[in-house]
Amino acid sequence: MYPPRSQRNEGRKRTRKPKIGKAWIITNLVLLFMIVGLFGYYYIFERDSSGSLADNAEYSQTKKNTHTESANDDKNSIPLVSENVNETKQSTIPDTNSRPVTTPDTNASEGSSLETNSSPEKEGHAQENSSNKDVNNDDDTPVEKRGAEDVKPPNTDDAKSPAVTLHFIGDVQFSGKVEQRLEQKGYDFPYQYLGSMFHKDDLTIANLETPVTTNGVSALNKTYVYKSSPKALTAMAAAGIDAVNLANNHILDQGTSGLLDTLKYLDEKGIAHAGAGRNAQEAYAPHYFERNGIKIALLGATRVMPEANWNAGAKQPGVAGAYDSTAIVNSIREARNQADLVIVIAHWGKERATALEPHQTELSHAFIDAGADLVVGGHPHVLQGMEHYKGKWIAYSTGNFIFSKSTVPATWDTAIFQATCTRNGACKMKLTPYRAELGQPIPLKDAEASKILQRVAALSPKHISVGVDGTVSTQ
Repeated sequence: MYPPRSQRNEGRKRTRKPKIGKAWIITNLVLLFMIVGLFGYYYIFERDSSGSLADNAEYSQTKKNTHTESANDDKNSIPLVSENVNETKQSTIPDTNSRPVTTPDTNASEGSSLETNSSPEKEGHAQENSSNKDVNNDDDTPVEKRGAEDVKPPNTDDAKSPAVTLHFIGDVQFSGKVEQRLEQKGYDFPYQYLGSMFHKDDLTIANLETPVTTNGVSALNKTYVYKSSPKALTAMAAAGIDAVNLANNHILDQGTSGLLDTLKYLDEKGIAHAGAGRNAQEAYAPHYFERNGIKIALLGATRVMPEANWNAGAKQPGVAGAYDSTAIVNSIREARNQADLVIVIAHWGKERATALEPHQTELSHAFIDAGADLVVGGHPHVLQGMEHYKGKWIAYSTGNFIFSKSTVPATWDTAIFQATCTRNGACKMKLTPYRAELGQPIPLKDAEASKILQRVAALSPKHISVGVDGTVSTQ
């Protein structure tokens, strides 16, 4: 007989229980392994992802820091060599945008000097200017790298950089009719309308176109031969004129003894000089100044001289000649390696001519290619135009300033050329018109001043403009 149905169902249940228990255990184990796997996968994935993010963040920060340091290096570091890998400090074409450390040059050539003590008035003004002067580099034309194809990027630190204000005046002499008038009016007569202008700037530079001596032997075969009294230098120094260029066609009018006397008197009065010396090394040597934390180099050279023996030699007093520009170009390169700002005063061109001679353009470009930041010319006795070459200004002729009065009206027009320059060599130019009367410059206003400014603009390339306030700019 068969067992009752209830017993059969219980037996089936007992048989299924072990099977269900095993299946449940297997299912739980599978689920457990899946959960463990998911957690493991998630842990590994997140760790790798976090590591990658951390690495990327670190790399990004490192790159940012590197970029910042690089930018700071560009703005603040002052290399003595070119950026060219194969170029050394002795290279014949140095990197003219490298700015050296502003420290005294202990190895400067014989005859050069470093001025660290300016007059108290100018020193105080320099400190005042360091906080109040607008030194933004707003030049319309970007400063190009001289000797390189790349254009120098704008310096974002310019607004924080110190600046110097420089004044350049034209030809100065105290001889003949000028001397007669000064003996009557006093040797401070030439500066009566200038006020304290030359005391409030950082550097004032003139072209001294006369020997200063009580002796000497007059040069022969010259139409005009000058000789000025040492008394004139006392008034010149008192007026705030800091330095003079001696590279011109009159400084040896009283022979080498007259030149040597001039050097002696200038040194006694504390007036710096460049462009002539007791020998070639001294004549071509840059003269260094320290103003407002900026090291300035001043050089002079002449392309006009009556005789070849006016050139300074190894043991021969004379001038720094530029008929062969090799020596002066080498001196500019030397100055580029030592100074923040390099200024060249050039004597060139044709007298009473507003048109440029070919050598004026050739020399000015060569000077800037070698490292000059500003070139200021003289000798024509009239104003000439201005040029903006590779981001650097050239003033071809500043005219007369303290001089005899010619019958040619164009020689009466002159101006004070003001340059405001930053440590990186960027300069802004401004002209203040004057009329050169006998032995005294007279300031001009309104229509007379505007006429002179317009004439300078007309003599300059078309992209150069001169504003009503005398500000020179490029379009």
